[in-house]
Amino acid sequence: MPHSTPEQLALAALGEPLPDTDAAHLAGCAQCSAEVAALRRPVEVLAVPELAGTAPEVTPPPQVWTAIAAATGVSAVPPSSGAEVVPPSSGAEVVPLRPRRSRTRWLTIAAAVLVGGVVGGGAVALTRDEDGSGSVVATAALDPLPAEDASGRAEVRDVDGVRSLQVDLDAPSLPDGYYEVWLLQPDAVRMVPVGAVHRGDTVLPLPDGLDLGAYPLVDVSVEPMDGDPTHSGVSVARGSLQR
Repeated sequence: MPHSTPEQLALAALGEPLPDTDAAHLAGCAQCSAEVAALRRPVEVLAVPELAGTAPEVTPPPQVWTAIAAATGVSAVPPSSGAEVVPPSSGAEVVPLRPRRSRTRWLTIAAAVLVGGVVGGGAVALTRDEDGSGSVVATAALDPLPAEDASGRAEVRDVDGVRSLQVDLDAPSLPDGYYEVWLLQPDAVRMVPVGAVHRGDTVLPLPDGLDLGAYPLVDVSVEPMDGDPTHSGVSVARGSLQR
């Protein structure tokens, strides 16, 4: 019997029932089961409404500033909890969080993402092979923080004026959470959330107009599935973008 189709894999990842013959194949096929397991992570992330779409720049929690200050010798005083959040001078758009919507709507979006990702994967790879994946604007080695087992590399790429952050992360699997990438100011006064990442390669769009010179630190944090869009204060890897 042939392997499950991308649509069937996406439905299985969403917990939807499959026809008996397809369900039997999935239960006995290690390859298809592994693909379903990999597809479930973006479903979990998209099921939390606050994690979808662009989030505003925020003030890092004290733990993040303390860790950076200890590593870099920064002496600036972190802002108080009531400090005003000022939009980046570059003109990057800062938008409010989207209101809560039903879980059904987000699972529908997740299904579209999963099917598009599985079906479109070959086309994306082919495009990159034929005409490249854009110019590399900046790179950063992501070094593990003390007592953490995570590392990797980040690259800012520009394709026809559209910038993205490609993160290659080597980190343990998280049974009850996910990894998220942030761009921080050198003194850690403010940060901009970029998006959730998984082990291996993840490509994330960067906000239009964001000044990478003002936000050169790439931070990878561990976030719980609690619907809170702010930084957890638990960082596992970090590096500085070099042009």
